[in-house]
Amino acid sequence: MSVERIVAAAREFLGTPYRHQAATLGAGCDCLGLLRGVWRALYGCEPMVVPPYRADMRDPLNAGALRLAAERLLVAETGPLASGQVLLFQLAAGEPKHCGILVAPTRFIHAQERLGVVEANLTEAWVRRVSARFRFPDIED
Repeated sequence: MSVERIVAAAREFLGTPYRHQAATLGAGCDCLGLLRGVWRALYGCEPMVVPPYRADMRDPLNAGALRLAAERLLVAETGPLASGQVLLFQLAAGEPKHCGILVAPTRFIHAQERLGVVEANLTEAWVRRVSARFRFPDIED
């Protein structure tokens, strides 16, 4: 599988409305649902059963769940930012609570409340919030 395939799968979700806990192309998804949908497009199945979670980023019950799932299912990345990478973002102090997919050196796709799935600039403010980077497994570079 290629980086181009990851980017194309993520771009398919553009315009999908924001729906908490959903992961359905065109019908609705949240940031985690975007990753789940791209995973399904790449591998043909869900990566894991996702337990219910609150939209509230202060939810202490799921602290660290996003990072732990990424560490279990994806491959940690170091070095420069690269298209196809999964980015985890800290929105406040503590564990990451948001994610997206880098589609160009300064552009990423993510699901945002009220806007749905959008392609946005990876501004300096977003870069400062990146807490971890991963790649999908078995990608041929």
